[in-house]
Amino acid sequence: MNQSSCTLNQSAVAVSLALGLGLPAWAEEGGFVEDAKVSLTLRNYYFNRDFRDPGASKSKVDEWAQGFIFKFSSGYTPGPLGVGLEGIAMFGMKLDSSRDASGSELLPVHDDGRAADDFGRAGLAAKMRLSATELKVGELLPDIPLLRYDDGRLLPQTFRGATLDSREIEGLSLQAGQYRQVSLRNSSDMQDLSAWAAPGVTSDGFTYAGAEYRFNQQRTLIGAWHSQLEDIYQQSYLNLIHSQRMGEWTLGANLGYFIDRDDGQARIGDIQSRTGYALISAARSGHTLYLGLQKVSGDSQWMSVYGSSGRTLGNDMFNGNFSNADERSWQVRYDYNFAAMGVPGLLAMVRYGHGENATTAAGSNGKEWERDTEINYTIQSGTLKNLNVRLNNATNRRSFNSDFDQTRLIVSYPLSL
Repeated sequence: MNQSSCTLNQSAVAVSLALGLGLPAWAEEGGFVEDAKVSLTLRNYYFNRDFRDPGASKSKVDEWAQGFIFKFSSGYTPGPLGVGLEGIAMFGMKLDSSRDASGSELLPVHDDGRAADDFGRAGLAAKMRLSATELKVGELLPDIPLLRYDDGRLLPQTFRGATLDSREIEGLSLQAGQYRQVSLRNSSDMQDLSAWAAPGVTSDGFTYAGAEYRFNQQRTLIGAWHSQLEDIYQQSYLNLIHSQRMGEWTLGANLGYFIDRDDGQARIGDIQSRTGYALISAARSGHTLYLGLQKVSGDSQWMSVYGSSGRTLGNDMFNGNFSNADERSWQVRYDYNFAAMGVPGLLAMVRYGHGENATTAAGSNGKEWERDTEINYTIQSGTLKNLNVRLNNATNRRSFNSDFDQTRLIVSYPLSL
């Protein structure tokens, strides 16, 4: 881990300098410092996955780790063109692991199968703002429909590139950007981008453009997006989100449609697929019910960047999103907010997803199901205000992959500095 520690130390020095060591006088006068936000999140993470297949390479994965996530976002300098900085520094350390039980992706794994004792990384991004248009360049956490960073383990995934977001017209957001490298959630290093469909085949970059328009008193959103993972795939996406009050009920709909095809040199072969989903909800007095329907059509699976989250899809769950070629799936989900019973901060969720007719490397007509449960509590006041505890469990059964049961306990404590 010497190389990782060196990288972290060098980046931390850069962040420290940016945070105020030797800032020029204009910075203190114009909002660069006054509007700055600094936070530190302490994240304690326990992960257990119990494999249920006799032929599995491991009987279980079982690890425990502690993470520290430091974020800084400055304000902007005065004047028509404002400039600023953003920084992120992260460090993770092993609390419990073994060679026979490593591989949870909480920590990097050495060649001998043992998890690293610690790892970390840090990065900076410059930002500029003109009117209601903002440009950012550096290490970023993209969260757009076609590329959502993954924050499902100890430390979040980050990308290196540039993004432009313009909101000059009320309700309309125009976005574009390009990313060249990624640091995965259990890595200290940057690497080239690839697709989930073939992680070993790299691309020179991911480019996107999109527009979203909110109207109807913010209750309706329509979006249109297009992206290219160079020489691997192109993806187009249309989206409609709507919320409607009907008496004591709030009804919601999230509809999306993806069109995927190969790009340029087609480094992973021909790609032709279409993925449509509908996630319908009904909420009343703390209760929320969901029904999700999803279908992948064509010869290839739904395309996405390797390591990124699939939570744009309607049937995304803790361990899968039912996005194999030809797969059709459905989901039912129930959430309850205990604030309706006088216990604010306490949430519970249970859901079940089922997929069939999946085509994978193991063959056709594959079936799978997943059952998730979670209880989540955030302390509302006192010394430990905002401390969050999440306990979740998942059961996965697949005809084309290993069966397993999984439990995670995550304790997060965000501190605003």
